[in-house]
Amino acid sequence: MTNATVCRVDNNAVAAPVEAVGPRLPKGAYLPINRCNLPAVILGGLTFQRHPAPLLLDGVAELHYRLFRSLELLAEPGERAQRFMDYMTVYFRLEALEDVGLMPGRRKLRGRADYLRMVRGWAFDPNSQEGAVLKAWVESRFGLLARYHGGLLDDRVGDETYMHFLEACSRGLYNTNALEAQLDLLYAYGQYEQRRQQPAAAHLSLYRGFNRFSDDQVLAKPERRRWIVLLNNLSSFSVRRERAEEFGDHLLRAQVPLAKVFFYNRMLPGMLKSEDEYVVVGGVYEVERLC
Repeated sequence: MTNATVCRVDNNAVAAPVEAVGPRLPKGAYLPINRCNLPAVILGGLTFQRHPAPLLLDGVAELHYRLFRSLELLAEPGERAQRFMDYMTVYFRLEALEDVGLMPGRRKLRGRADYLRMVRGWAFDPNSQEGAVLKAWVESRFGLLARYHGGLLDDRVGDETYMHFLEACSRGLYNTNALEAQLDLLYAYGQYEQRRQQPAAAHLSLYRGFNRFSDDQVLAKPERRRWIVLLNNLSSFSVRRERAEEFGDHLLRAQVPLAKVFFYNRMLPGMLKSEDEYVVVGGVYEVERLC
């Protein structure tokens, strides 16, 4: 007899109504595999928003354990941010690209396509080439498909908008210096820093302005001001209501799991122009429509 736990099913138990669980992540919104400790259908669902857990990208903490061990010795957030940026510069040879294959004498265009350029490109325009790279990174790491980039990405077979998205991803990643690995570490550092500063927190109350949702984005309306929506796989929110109101005619508020925060303005000095922006991994969310 082993020590394995036996799970028994009570045949007389009454299944919970669908409404108690909420709409599931639609099949066309996620991939069957990802590079994370939880599958996309779980991390992208409503249950995860209500009961979040840490999200770990495959191998990142193990590969960069020396960085995180050194951060434990630093008490000030500013010191940790500088240590992280110095580590990125040295580890990825951002100021010595010849060490990673750039031919001497050639223009260092590849060096501009680093993690900071991607973040700043997103802040300027989420539908830019840099925005496409970040959305493709979310697809690869978390398995949540981009839903919008300069237009709806509903049809992935021969659709012109989707082809433009793929082209932007390819241009943004072509001939770069381990750019996706840089983004992996950016996410991991942001998660570390949030846990360090808010060890007891599981959610952030964030605001997002919008003009309208497409029909397939609104999955349910349990109450007049309580909606269940499918967000794009990467979206910007603000910690300040008045700031979010500048970006649409309507406003929503969501309890966002800290585990789904990709990056935010205070993470690194001078990273984003906005003082209140949080860039959040998408999926199904229960939101409160404020106006």
